[in-house]
Amino acid sequence: MRELSFVVPAAFDGCTLNDFLRRGKGVSYRMIKTAKQQTPPLGLFCNGAHIRTVDPVRQGDVVSLRWEEEENQMSFSSVQVPVLYEDASLVVFNKPWNMPCHPSRRHQADTLGNVFAARCAQQGRMLPFRPVNRLDKDTTGIVVVAKDPYVAGCLAGKIEKEYLGILCGCPPQTSGTVDAPIRRVDPVRILRQVSPDGQRAVTHYTVLASGQGYSLARFRLETGRTHQIRVHMSYLGYPLAGDAWYGGSCDLIGHQALHCASCTFSHPVTGAEIRLSAPLWESFKNTMENAYIFYKNEQ
Repeated sequence: MRELSFVVPAAFDGCTLNDFLRRGKGVSYRMIKTAKQQTPPLGLFCNGAHIRTVDPVRQGDVVSLRWEEEENQMSFSSVQVPVLYEDASLVVFNKPWNMPCHPSRRHQADTLGNVFAARCAQQGRMLPFRPVNRLDKDTTGIVVVAKDPYVAGCLAGKIEKEYLGILCGCPPQTSGTVDAPIRRVDPVRILRQVSPDGQRAVTHYTVLASGQGYSLARFRLETGRTHQIRVHMSYLGYPLAGDAWYGGSCDLIGHQALHCASCTFSHPVTGAEIRLSAPLWESFKNTMENAYIFYKNEQ
């Protein structure tokens, strides 16, 4: 059984339980509905007593949601992936390249989901895999995984991330913004392209250092389209090194040189600000070295 508790502040004194949970704590409608359908000792409680969603709550009341954990049916992976942060609510991985986030027809047991399943089993739990952000199979770096639906819902779209990438060539402007819509090339392939009829996509970039035919750039996204950085940099004429799909040279690296290097978010349960950095993987560092890119403040 999992339990999530909140203390009612003065601002919600006299409000209904539903109003407090939805507006005050951001609990999803689906999660409240699921809790309502449970029978004690599961369900919705106020100061230890069962409560309905239409009942009022008072300042200082302790409101609790109790539910049975869903079980993860994924197979386990023995691959060790570095953990940057973990508590009862979430875990943050530094994902390597050649590892998808989710299992698929071609990847049944070698994904980050399988790594997460194995880690939970070692801790005596079988939690569903709920990644708040996702990375391409060959993109490295930070992936935040929520351990319950409340945390997943609170963090969705609210994690600030920065990426590092190695570009083929060096843009003439040391910083800029690409505001160009992106759409899928066709219904079958996952490839994307800039197109007037696509979804709006905005990428901010800053060139940090340059070498012999390559440059290191930092990226911040306003939108989260599939392959956004890869497509936008190719559109500018400076594709990512190793990104053969979008025109990048593979002379120095065999996969796109893109790394989710840092993230910042407010912890949904404690309210603390979490700031994390993910060390670069060897393939990325070796590519910088071989391209004669020297950057003192690299992750």
